[in-house]
Amino acid sequence: MLVALTAATLIGCGKKEEAAAPAAAVAPAAAPAKADPLKVAFVYIGPVGDAGWTFAHDKGRKAVDEKFGDKVKTTFVENVPESAADAERVFRQLAVDGNKLIFGTSFGYMEAMLKVAKEFPDVKFEHATGFKTADNLAQYDVRTYEGAYLAGVVAGKISKSGKLGVVGSVPIPEVIRNIDAFTLGARSVNPKATTRVVWVNKWFDPGKEREAATTLIGQGVDVLMQNTDSAAVVQTAQEKGVAAFGWDSDMTSFGAKAHQAASMINWGVYYDKRVGQVLDGTWKTDTSWLGLKDDGIDLGAFNPSLPDDVKALVAERKKAIIDGSAPIWKGPVIDNTGKEQVAKDAVADDAFLHGIKFYVQGVEGKVPG
Repeated sequence: MLVALTAATLIGCGKKEEAAAPAAAVAPAAAPAKADPLKVAFVYIGPVGDAGWTFAHDKGRKAVDEKFGDKVKTTFVENVPESAADAERVFRQLAVDGNKLIFGTSFGYMEAMLKVAKEFPDVKFEHATGFKTADNLAQYDVRTYEGAYLAGVVAGKISKSGKLGVVGSVPIPEVIRNIDAFTLGARSVNPKATTRVVWVNKWFDPGKEREAATTLIGQGVDVLMQNTDSAAVVQTAQEKGVAAFGWDSDMTSFGAKAHQAASMINWGVYYDKRVGQVLDGTWKTDTSWLGLKDDGIDLGAFNPSLPDDVKALVAERKKAIIDGSAPIWKGPVIDNTGKEQVAKDAVADDAFLHGIKFYVQGVEGKVPG
């Protein structure tokens, strides 16, 4: 516009008998080059499906797509085993393909991610549920034990027998901690409640999960929780006429009568934050553990038949956990051999929680290994 206006002014000031010179053509300004989208990849231990751990992670991936639109391009690889050879191959290929942010969503990927991260220092890696970091490898998790505790409160209120059961995946501190928290919640409302555990030693195996649930029901358990990825436990509970909880996501559709509530993870809170930090250049390695106060987890999807006083109690306990007035791991915490693990009035710190390898009072049996 500036060039055109100048040409018009010069014409007005010239002699009348002189023909006006044609205005110089002005080329349109070139549009700024559009930045390539940030390529973000997710590696899953199981199938996406429509419930459970991997399903919850993929909901988080979709939240990234929705928030950032064409600024990102997300992909995922499902059913990736935790074996070193398989995991390394997948993570390495994703880096070679140009992904600049890669999320690995299972504990067993840790060593493979450490190795590949060293090979690709310009790529940022994020590992779920592990405990090792590097300059370009961060660690993140959700306080699943908070959801387990609240589920335990419900279980303790609704169980007629006082016998509860958990289908366990792999006996690592994360899972043992959830079993303990579930039992602490139950015994806070029914001090005589007990928990039995059957381990399947896999994260996702619907057949074994179903067998484990059936075994527990045969032992008199009338409320089931799980720390496995499929909906097989809820389906079995529906068939056998007992109660159960969804794990990692709402599993109502797999057993509407059995399903009492679900401990639901919201990975989108974390994924949105970290992708945004890569885009604006503020990402740095870190260790994150999101909980109820961060909207990373919640107990919801309540069965319509669940009494209002039980739901009110869950809301009360949730508030107390968030504001710190009633910590879950406040002592005395006694293990099932009678040993005091947390002294009276003391509160366990995160380092303690990450290393839990004992059953609390009320859990029957011994921790494997």
